[in-house]
Amino acid sequence: MNRRYLGVGAGAIVILAAAVLWTLKPWESRSPEGLIAGGPIELASTEGDFSLASLADDQVAVVFFGYTWCPDVCPMSLSVMRQTLDSLPHEQQKRVVPVLISLDPERDSIERLREYLGFFGDGFIGATGNRTQLEDIAGRYDVVWRKVEAEDSEGEYTIDHTAYLYLVDPQGRVLQRVLHSPTPAPLQAALADVLASD
Repeated sequence: MNRRYLGVGAGAIVILAAAVLWTLKPWESRSPEGLIAGGPIELASTEGDFSLASLADDQVAVVFFGYTWCPDVCPMSLSVMRQTLDSLPHEQQKRVVPVLISLDPERDSIERLREYLGFFGDGFIGATGNRTQLEDIAGRYDVVWRKVEAEDSEGEYTIDHTAYLYLVDPQGRVLQRVLHSPTPAPLQAALADVLASD
């Protein structure tokens, strides 16, 4: 094929891709109706019994499903949450509640969660429950997780899990589902969108 036509074709693809990206936000857009059920979260936590329903009407929870023995994804996501919180004006910081739900209740006691989250600063809530509770919540939030035996690991096993950040209101509606990122920009953009819409 003539190089001229190849160049025109490649240019058209670039323009089309740019047009598509222009319509997208830097985070996954609002959850399509019915895709993620969301709903109530009620678990024992580092702050006593935690419930989404106990949040103020203007608050939003940033919920992450993980565990304290996680080698990389979890500490990175929690660091992103910390950086995002620190970037917000003080009044908006009070409207955001960061929550880690541990999918490893065998090792993650409330005390362990409290100690671990202390490394990320004040304001983080660590919560967990029994397997039945976690399977119910994870299923409603479209979280996939499984234990993987790792004989060479200090922790004996790891847990593969979905690494989204969920922005959830007090009624349990998933307002945004943010893709995992090593930088705070996607979460900052999603929060700005949610906080501005209230």
